[in-house]
Amino acid sequence: MTLEKYRTALVTGASTGIGAKLVERLTGAGLTVHAIARDASRLDELAQRTGAIPHALDLGDTAALEELVPTLEVDVLANIAGVSRMGNVLDSSRDDIDALVDINLAAVLHLVRLTLPGMVERDRGHIVNISSIAGHYNFFGHTAYHATKAAVHQLSRQIRNDVLGRRIRVTEISPGRVETEIFARNLGGSPEAIAEAHKTYFEGYESLTTDDVANSIEFALRSPEHMNVGLIEIMPTYQVPGGLTFDRH
Repeated sequence: MTLEKYRTALVTGASTGIGAKLVERLTGAGLTVHAIARDASRLDELAQRTGAIPHALDLGDTAALEELVPTLEVDVLANIAGVSRMGNVLDSSRDDIDALVDINLAAVLHLVRLTLPGMVERDRGHIVNISSIAGHYNFFGHTAYHATKAAVHQLSRQIRNDVLGRRIRVTEISPGRVETEIFARNLGGSPEAIAEAHKTYFEGYESLTTDDVANSIEFALRSPEHMNVGLIEIMPTYQVPGGLTFDRH
């Protein structure tokens, strides 16, 4: 299994949800895992539980990334962190769009820029990018989110061109609705928001779990080294992206 050939990993969005679940999987497989997130207390709890090395920083702080990442040897880069905002581009503020571009796209680009040269030098590496079905299909709302996730999709494919001839793999995981905190954060993150988000988005639905996404990532990482799993799209069985709307005047 290829995963055993990797020694180190860097996981963003590591304090909760998919990121925390992936840290558990990778440390359990024997990798040294550098875990990045903003919430220092949650990171410390994760570190105590898994043995991961915590780095409390904001992915929007490029200078902080440039100070940290070149000091690390990263075999597996997992770009898990992401933010969303309610509404479409008509409702978006400057801060909304800047936050989405900074975290969902710019941080991913910078982390790839900072880790890929070492992977090329060692001729070993795997980049995992979480996109979304919003990057592949059109549906209402979240316009800037769609745009950033579509960019992550194209970036994931382009990196493969950049490392042609090297034993470096790139995997894009494109999930539908996953039961994480992102919806509650969109509603303000309070206990009331958490309850509202659960009732609105999860109650009565069969959503994906963080385990489902971690299983998909682990499948790609454990695939034989001659095999690159380029794109995995996963959705709940009861969720489909189809539909056509025609507005009648």
